[in-house]
Amino acid sequence: MPAAVSRADVVRLRLHAQGLAGVPLDGPVAVVERMLAVQAQDYPAAQWALGVRSPGTTIAEVQASVSAGEIVRSWPMRGTLHFVPARELGWMQALTTPRLLAKTRTINARLGLDLPVLERARAAAIAALTGHKQLSRAEFLTMLQAAGLPTEGQRGYHTIAHLALTGTVCWGRQVGTQQGLVLLDEWVPTPRRLERDEALGEFVYRYFLGHGPATLVDFAWWSQLTVADAKTGLAVARGRLTEVRVDGAAYFLAAESADAAVLPTDLRQHTPVLALPGFDEYLLGYRDRSHAIAVDELVRVVPGLNGIFLPLVVASGRIVGTWRKKIATSGLTAEVALFAAPTTAAARARAAKTQRGFARAASDYARFLGVPLRPILKPAVTASA
Repeated sequence: MPAAVSRADVVRLRLHAQGLAGVPLDGPVAVVERMLAVQAQDYPAAQWALGVRSPGTTIAEVQASVSAGEIVRSWPMRGTLHFVPARELGWMQALTTPRLLAKTRTINARLGLDLPVLERARAAAIAALTGHKQLSRAEFLTMLQAAGLPTEGQRGYHTIAHLALTGTVCWGRQVGTQQGLVLLDEWVPTPRRLERDEALGEFVYRYFLGHGPATLVDFAWWSQLTVADAKTGLAVARGRLTEVRVDGAAYFLAAESADAAVLPTDLRQHTPVLALPGFDEYLLGYRDRSHAIAVDELVRVVPGLNGIFLPLVVASGRIVGTWRKKIATSGLTAEVALFAAPTTAAARARAAKTQRGFARAASDYARFLGVPLRPILKPAVTASA
């Protein structure tokens, strides 16, 4: 029978799996190799998502890995930009793109982006980028316009997304604070090639390696594969996974990660206060987010439930507040907003401990950016939902 573990153990094991506690991961490439995909529609936030999981890394090192083509930013799943290991993107898109194209067909038709128009855009992109050339987003849209292709009213965005989903382009070297578009076949000349069932097994295994313990429902939500495909992947990957039971439900983690379950008690209890970016995998990597945050507090992370996830303050594996930053020439200013007002001596002591931990975490972020840290602003308490 699979071992039973507590919800507290799930939190602890996830922190270890994601490189947020325990043995640190060795640089940004190691992070994406562990996580497989890190949400990256907010480019600065995604860079810190790699940095916070590889202590000592700098933003320059993250950008160097991106510009070297070791980490690629594209649309591997869910119609959302992610960082992924460059050689893994192709087989991921082979599994996920057909369903995504079915979802985008209606809006593309409404915008006049039928297949002939999109194929003309593909031909124009190949002609403009062949030979390891790169165009900024603005330059790419100008190129499309010169070729007689529409870009207004979000048509440019949907054209770029289609070309990326179908394996023609991806984001390449960093230019200033942005990235340029390149041809995927030139940017990733030796992609990993997997047969379909093998790819499904790899998808499942790599998710649980970087996110476990989690359920198959969590994986299906995260990948947006069908439940049937998720079950096939689980069957293929089963020999590399350990199953545990949480409140009677089946959770999975990579077999090698299960060793963390026997850590000494004192190490089990020690987890740092974390200043995570918005859109972080620690929250967004699961359909069931109740291990990290109470359901009634989620609206404080996503005000108005508008799809914009605020940066997270995490203490003992639980999301206890949000934070915001301001970066100026004088340095980084950070401000915390806790969910609960401390009304007892014990609560005030915990809040003070969280504040000290956040100050250390903010210092790590300032070092990552290469700027000084200004005094942390006094914690506020967010308004009730």
